[in-house]
Amino acid sequence: MSSGDYFLHESAYVDEPVSIGAGTKIWHFAHVLSGTTIGKNCVLGQNVMIGPNVTVGDGCKIQNNVALYRGVVLADDVFCGPSCVFTNVLTPRAHVERKDEFAETHVGYGTTIGANATIVCGNALGAYCMIAAGAVVTHDVPEYALMAGVPARRIGWVSRSGDRLGPDLICPRTGEVYVESNELLALASD
Repeated sequence: MSSGDYFLHESAYVDEPVSIGAGTKIWHFAHVLSGTTIGKNCVLGQNVMIGPNVTVGDGCKIQNNVALYRGVVLADDVFCGPSCVFTNVLTPRAHVERKDEFAETHVGYGTTIGANATIVCGNALGAYCMIAAGAVVTHDVPEYALMAGVPARRIGWVSRSGDRLGPDLICPRTGEVYVESNELLALASD
């Protein structure tokens, strides 16, 4: 089924009002709740739930079984691996209503989040960082950081193209040169 300039599988649900960009594909059993904005050329896999009031940038790829709750903001070109998890409160209890405590989680441009990783709410993920499969992010992540473990710790750096950087901080794919200063990384040309 096609709706406007985006593709919507017949088993998917889209509540009103929402904004969905041209070229976006929403697959089997996905649910987009009201107040959500999804950019252009995104892909929402099977059983993805987004909203309410979530913002997804252009070019994002959200794999199967991912839920993005109120407070999550994805910049452009974010990749969310299968079954990765975004929490929405720090101390949940079934018998205590905490919807007014949902913490914002900002995911920077070009970030990659691996399968089954958990992003604890209230943390910011810097542009181009890479979160390893199964990692649990419990604090802010710097740009270009390669994070792994429980809790996640920085184990290296990655380039804009997602390649792990060696001690010379030169991307093996593109030849881009990076510089490190005070536990932060930046392109040398910036």
